[in-house]
Amino acid sequence: MLYLSRSGTTAAVIFASAIVAALAGCSTHAHRVRSARQAYFANDLSAAASLLELAEADLPQERDCLVLDRAVVLLAQGDPAGAETLLRDVRDKFDYLEQNSVAESGLSLLTDDTVVAYAGEDYEKVMVRAMLAISNIMYDGADATAYCLQVDQKQREFAERAATASGKPPEALIANVAIGAYLRGVVQEESHVHYDDAERAFAKVSEWEPTFEFAQFDLERVRTGVHSAPGNGVVYLFALVGRGPYKEERVAAVTSDSLLIADRLISAAGDHTLPPTIAPIKIPMIVVPANTVDSVAVDVNGNPEALTQTVTDVGKLAVAQFAAEEHEVIARAIVRRVLKKTIVYASKESLDIEDGVENFALDAAGVMWEASEQADTRCWGLLPETIQVLRLELPIGTHQLTLHPAHHGQPIGAAHTTRVEVLDGRNTYVLASFPTQDLVGQILTSQPPRSTAENRSMDHSYQASRPSAEPSETATFLIR
Repeated sequence: MLYLSRSGTTAAVIFASAIVAALAGCSTHAHRVRSARQAYFANDLSAAASLLELAEADLPQERDCLVLDRAVVLLAQGDPAGAETLLRDVRDKFDYLEQNSVAESGLSLLTDDTVVAYAGEDYEKVMVRAMLAISNIMYDGADATAYCLQVDQKQREFAERAATASGKPPEALIANVAIGAYLRGVVQEESHVHYDDAERAFAKVSEWEPTFEFAQFDLERVRTGVHSAPGNGVVYLFALVGRGPYKEERVAAVTSDSLLIADRLISAAGDHTLPPTIAPIKIPMIVVPANTVDSVAVDVNGNPEALTQTVTDVGKLAVAQFAAEEHEVIARAIVRRVLKKTIVYASKESLDIEDGVENFALDAAGVMWEASEQADTRCWGLLPETIQVLRLELPIGTHQLTLHPAHHGQPIGAAHTTRVEVLDGRNTYVLASFPTQDLVGQILTSQPPRSTAENRSMDHSYQASRPSAEPSETATFLIR
């Protein structure tokens, strides 16, 4: 009997190793969407959209992540209204899925987390509202303020939830997603009336993103009650800079080693053996690529003007969230693995199985069951690393903007040019995406809600109420 036990264990290990090797090539979400994401970064937007749409049909459990990526593609293609529609759909789905499903949670313990409907990471739920605001302001702007308020409301919800769990005050836990407050300040300032609301919004930006130096200029400007000097308008450049965070499957080595030691001890001391821990414990990890591009240099009419600055660091936000939740991810993986081993052990106990072929078969099945686990790498993979902004106060008329991706203030890629129409006392918005040193898609410029003539006619109606002032110091820094 002892001989059979040893030979059976050896055979089980060999057989299980073969199973693990065979299953090692099983693809995760990260692998399945790699081609689509690579097409996007290579500026092949048609291919990226087609690959994402095909994946949506084949992978219903991953649909929401794919839709989020497709929204980014639409934005780069110059369709902010289409992007807003997709983002709004996922936002509502994520909100619905915040309800816990006992059935799905139980099933995930018998399989892995990929069987659970993806409800989005907290940072993704905040960022979907931020991207809704950006998309809306690029073509209509009617709902931009509402989306901005949703950004702050959602992160406040998460802060209060974390405070309840940790006992810390919510103010110490609020995520620094300043883009919502910034956009709200921008919109309120353009009204030429709600300068007090704009001041409160910019004060939040200054507090939440202290490295964003432009906020101090914004505060000084709105406190004087002057959006822009008579005869001037403002251009806001929003730049989506760098490849953002995504998830990859990693092995929790220490956890795997600890389980291996534990199951060998139990197998030696217990009445039955446990399936050997050959398959490693797999968990998702947030990865932020090393990006060369870190800002965008802007020329106006051929003259070097300024560099964009980061108003929201998406990469830092994602990493910080994962660091706070990593222990829960690992704990869930351990519980899942222990439950599977317990089920195998209980099966041997109920069937009164001793060493032999039956014991080997159950151990091998247990190892295969464990090896089938995958880390849940579903995520919004086409977010930028940072959202950056530059405010330019310019005389009314048509101007040429030239954008250069930059590293430490020095241009590193090809220049890209667009023309913008500046209206008296109005904002014009420009959006560009530089995930690498190459522009992806087109430079998108907002369309005024009325014709230029109508805008200028309306401008005269309030021009008398605008104070005559010298141009205020704008939030720009010359490139040295």
